[in-house]
Amino acid sequence: MSTKQTLLALVLAGSAQAQEPLSVIEWLTEPPENLPGTVLLEPPVAQNGVQPDVVVTPLEALSQPLGLVSSSVTGLPVDLWQGSDPQRLADLILRVPVKYNPSMQRLLFTLLLSEARAPAGPDAEEILLLARLDRLMQLGAADPAQSLVQLAGPTNTQMRFQRWFDATLLTGDEDRSCTALIAQPHLSQNYAAQVFCKARRGDWASAALTLEAAHALDILPPEELAVLDRFLSPELFEGAAYLPQPDDPDPLSFRLFEAIGERLPSAPLPRAFANADLRDVAGWKAQIEAAERLTRIGALTPNQLLGLYTERDPAASGAVWDRVAAIQRFESALETGNAEAIGKTLPLVWKQMRSVGLEVPFAELFAERLANVALPVPATENLRWRILMLSERYEEAALAASDRSTDTQFLVALAQGDPGRAASPSPLADAVSQGFEWAAPVPSDIDALLANGQLGEAILESMHLFAHGARGNLVDLTAAIAAFRRVGLEDTARRAALSLLILQDR
Repeated sequence: MSTKQTLLALVLAGSAQAQEPLSVIEWLTEPPENLPGTVLLEPPVAQNGVQPDVVVTPLEALSQPLGLVSSSVTGLPVDLWQGSDPQRLADLILRVPVKYNPSMQRLLFTLLLSEARAPAGPDAEEILLLARLDRLMQLGAADPAQSLVQLAGPTNTQMRFQRWFDATLLTGDEDRSCTALIAQPHLSQNYAAQVFCKARRGDWASAALTLEAAHALDILPPEELAVLDRFLSPELFEGAAYLPQPDDPDPLSFRLFEAIGERLPSAPLPRAFANADLRDVAGWKAQIEAAERLTRIGALTPNQLLGLYTERDPAASGAVWDRVAAIQRFESALETGNAEAIGKTLPLVWKQMRSVGLEVPFAELFAERLANVALPVPATENLRWRILMLSERYEEAALAASDRSTDTQFLVALAQGDPGRAASPSPLADAVSQGFEWAAPVPSDIDALLANGQLGEAILESMHLFAHGARGNLVDLTAAIAAFRRVGLEDTARRAALSLLILQDR
């Protein structure tokens, strides 16, 4: 063989080897099923050969993506908020109702925590960040709020610092924010915060001097001065009557009352205050009730609540102790694997979970173990199946329906994304079914947002529609489901509808 022929053979062999790996990358020819559909916004296909207009955006005009969860994990693009008015986004984020549907709660947390870039415009980055932080705190998610503002730069502005300071006070991490405040006193004009932080850092002399200045200048309300006096000089107030409890305390006031031994109950306060009861300074009952409150809105993982439920034997009976006892008996029955024991304890524990709105967290906790048993009593078996349908295992559960009733068969069809093939048992179910039709129309305003690339705003508007629909406006319910499916949120649409139908009597 000549030299030229040898070289040609080597080149062809190398080319074949270079191309071979393409055939073993399976997703190139068979895309995975869990891609979020049109959430991954691909550019439109050109309709003609005319050169398109070129839009030039200066690099400095694009803000850095900010979020705790990578966009590759959430499936949402970093330009989620592009093209939208930041104040409009802030209003939607703060007002969208998610209280009664765990699927909507999960979707909102995903939007708030997903890595995303703020829209263009003056102060847009700050407006959107503050709205995200405020909604996280409103939901009770103090830890994610603290982490998000720390990622953004908590000392960049006074407004960021105030939210950081509040979050750390409730999570018990105030030493970090106090250190920053002492190093940069301009971050807060609140004399009470200055006194608290100086004392926390051990500078009692400076704290006392600041408090004296606050007294002399009369720059704090009398009730704040009173609690600060007791905080710095507790020995002077031994045996004194308790101070009047404030009606609307901020996190600093809450911690100051705790420090002087007059702890305020968190139950009547905004949800974020429940985080303070998760610390060891609170009793076991207070910890459980706080965890239930946070788990109900999706701000705490069900496993953390289960850990508290099973920490020790119930101390008494009634209310929270009945729930603790029911959970522990049910877990014991599951460990035995005895179907009769599980069947006896399941209705009781379900009743307890329903009484505090924790049906879906309960389903998530126990679905895996419940999936492996079959209960002998039909009513209890039907309950087990419905609990599975509230969990992420709903598609698997749909393959083994508990009965042939109209209601059950509709839920099966819904779980498989085709409720239209089953008879509708109610007007609510009929509205859900219409939303899953292939030609279901998306409202014109949401359609316009999607056409303009305003994905985040479109999702928030759809969530508002779903809330209206869940309250009885069935036209809005159909439209919301159709919109979720349009943007690839198929799992969200199915699980939200399943929860709505299964728990509608709540």
